[in-house]
This record gives sequence, structure tokens and C-alpha cells, in this order.
Amino acid sequence: MPAAFPHFPRRRLAGALAACLFSATAAAAAPGNDVAALEQIRDSAMRSDWAYERLADMTDLIGPRLSGSAGAAAAVEQVAATMRKLGAKVTLQAVKVPHWVRGVETAELVDYSGRPAGVSQRVVLTALGGSGATPAAGLTAPLLLVRSFEELKARAAEVKGSIVLFDVPFDQQMADRGLAGVTYGQGAKFRFAGPKAAAQLGAVAALVRSVGGADYRLAHTGATSLSEETRIPAAAVTVEDALLIGRLAARGPVKMHLTLTPQNLPEADSYNVIADLPGSDKADEVVIVSGHLDSWDLATGAHDDAAGVASAMAVIETLKRLNLQPRRTIRVIAWMNEENGGRGGRAYYDANKGALDKQIAAIESDSGAGRPFGILASVGAQAEKLFAPLRQALLPIGAHAFTRRDQLGTGDLHALESGGVPSFEPLVDSHSYFDYHHTAADTLDKVVPDHLRRHVAVMASLSWFLANMEQPIGRAPAQVE
Repeated sequence: MPAAFPHFPRRRLAGALAACLFSATAAAAAPGNDVAALEQIRDSAMRSDWAYERLADMTDLIGPRLSGSAGAAAAVEQVAATMRKLGAKVTLQAVKVPHWVRGVETAELVDYSGRPAGVSQRVVLTALGGSGATPAAGLTAPLLLVRSFEELKARAAEVKGSIVLFDVPFDQQMADRGLAGVTYGQGAKFRFAGPKAAAQLGAVAALVRSVGGADYRLAHTGATSLSEETRIPAAAVTVEDALLIGRLAARGPVKMHLTLTPQNLPEADSYNVIADLPGSDKADEVVIVSGHLDSWDLATGAHDDAAGVASAMAVIETLKRLNLQPRRTIRVIAWMNEENGGRGGRAYYDANKGALDKQIAAIESDSGAGRPFGILASVGAQAEKLFAPLRQALLPIGAHAFTRRDQLGTGDLHALESGGVPSFEPLVDSHSYFDYHHTAADTLDKVVPDHLRRHVAVMASLSWFLANMEQPIGRAPAQVE
């Protein structure tokens, strides 16, 4: 996940020293990876709004794109048609995907200590992916607040017959300091695993405090691990409503009337969209650059992840406009079903697992469209120095940071990375990403056009660099389970 761009004294001196380091190693760049070519790609991307226009096409003309929906199907056709128009070789890879649809979602606090006669309080919530349904008329049950899985187990006797609320706050101060992924992961584990854990102890429904910032009574949806055996109603309540419930619970018992009527429909046919810009002398070797096509259904998924798809598409558009052909094939993939199943990433891995040595590297942008400050990479320590020419080219746009990790675990690339394929993603400012993530506010107006241009510049430069490297970067240094 993105880290904050450091602020430190004598910034100009540090930048000058970095530039000298890059210049000293630039001579080692492989043919086709000279700094002039990289600068041409960078500058062309920074002058173009093609990606933003494609982002508008997807979000404004199609809207939400949850797997199995008409919007998801329309997005497949839209992206495929656009890439064919660019002259890319387009393949639709079949994928079976879940088809979950939300229905009515309402809740009221109908009993609590000090409640005036005839008064109830509305709770703002949204069903979580895979949620089961209440009876059509809803259900009424006592609320039980817990703040950890350990507390849930310790209070198992109270769980049976209750609506369990996992009340775990999102630490915005961590997010503001470049650790948004850490605090999101802390809350998301309760959203994903909490409903199932509550169901196994006899809860009639499960709620989670929304995982995200910007407390403007917005509910954040997301996936759960619920199965047919544990499919109880599950929803996310807004931060404000979770706080209200907590205050009322401190006064005494609280009861809620909850109505959720989602449906789990039969699995649907869908596709990964694969678009190739063929390489020259190493065309059988592939560099993937990608984003995921599906989104949650509350909004138009501009940050998550139409921006990633549009940026990946713009890599080929940029190179075609400059009449540049890479040595290796650059493969744009618009993945299907990242949000509630990961079926697209798995399908691609299954189709290529017998020849992973030909998958040279894989890039995915799925951390929002905040300003990029550089690159995250799961490469060995010995390979880091090879990227000096790329970092030099990205220095003028402030995107030259390079953070190496043994594993990234990025979205649709899990299986590829576990097979040894080095993974990359833009290192972005994500301090406000979780204000919009999985909410009704994830719309086009939240994306800054200049930030998106920088995304394209980083992804196009990185794709070109990887596709032309002479010296191999090796395999990813660790397995991802």
C-alpha cells in the first residue's frame, strides 16, 4: 500500500545527489531503455487526457459494474472495442463469476434505555457482498457490540439470537501518515471474516462499522467470507451510527429491527479483457499492465478501479501514438471479479501456470487515483539497482521513489506472484482513498486529472522499461499464500 512521500530538510541537495546516482548508472540501460525514450513516453503521457476521457466513458456512460451485472457486461464490450480501435490484439477470456444483488436495506433502533414512547432511530447501512436475507418483513433482535474476535468468543453465550456489531475504528491518523493500507487491513478483516464467525456462534445477523474515513454518514460495502452454511444477513453501518449504538449500549440493552433482502443468483458468464501490443524479438515474453473492470454497485467505481483500467489502457495508446514497439509483448488486462471473488486473476493464472517463465512481470493499479510518487515492486534486492534509469526518467514528475518488498499481494496478481512473477504497482498517496472506497461517493469528480496523467506516465514508463530490459530481474523473491 502507498507510503507518504517523505518531507525532510535540504530536499534540493538530496534530489541533486539522487540525480547524480541515476546519471552514473544510466549508461547501463538496455537498448530501447535509454533515458531519452523514457522521457518521451513520460512527457507524452503528461500532455494527454486520453485516460481521463476513457475513465469518463466507463463511469458516466456505464456506471456501477458489479460482477454478473449488465454494467459489467457493458464494460467488457466498451474496453474491448476501444482497444481494438487502437489496433491491439484483443482476446476475451471467459470467467464464471458470482452474481449477487442487493435489495431493500433498512434498519431502526426500536428499543433502548430512555427511549421516548413512539420513537425509533433510523440507522444508515448497506449490505455487504454475499449477505444473506432477512424475512421480507425484517427481524428484530438485541444488539451485541464486540471489538475483537477474542471478545466475540468470550461472549459466545450472548451471541446466539443477537445482531452482532463489530465496532472497530478506522485510524485516519495512520492513513494521513501513509499507512492507509495498514488501518484498512485491520478493519477489513472484521468485515470479511466477522459475519461468518458470528454466524457460527448463532448470531441472526452481523454488522460492521464501516471501514474508511470521511465520516459523513457514508456506508462502505465490501466482500465477506459467508458461505451457504453461514449466510446470515450482513451489513456495514456508518461510523456515526456505530458511535450512536455504542453510546446507547452504554446506557442499557439495545434492539434493532433490520431488513435486508439481497439475493445470490446463479453464477454468470463474464470475461477478462486482454489486449496485446506485440513485441518485436521477444514477443513470446509478456509484461502485464492492468486494473480491474468490476466495481461495487453503490457508485461508479472511479477510483476503484476504473482509473486503474483507464491508465493501463493508456499505456498502449501512448506507445502507439509515439510509434514505439517494445521488445516484449505488453499485455493490458482488465480483470473481472476482483471485488467479490478474484475469479479473473485465477482464470488467467490457470491458463498460464505451465509457462510462468514467459510472464516476465505484472503491474496492477488498484490503490486509487491519488498522486503517484513512485513504484512498489516485489523484486529481489539485487535487482533494485537495475531500475535507476527508470527512476531518473520519473524524477522530474516526482515519481522516482522505489520501494522493494518481498511480496505485494496486489489484487488480481496474487496467484502470479505466488508463482514467482515479479509484481509492481504505482506507489500512490492514499490518505483520502478510503474516504470514497466502496461507497456511493466513488465517482468521477473525485479523480484529479493531473494525478491520472501521472499514473499513465508511471505505468507507461514502467511497462516500456520492463518490456525492453536486457538483464533479467529474476523471479519474485517470496511466495504469497
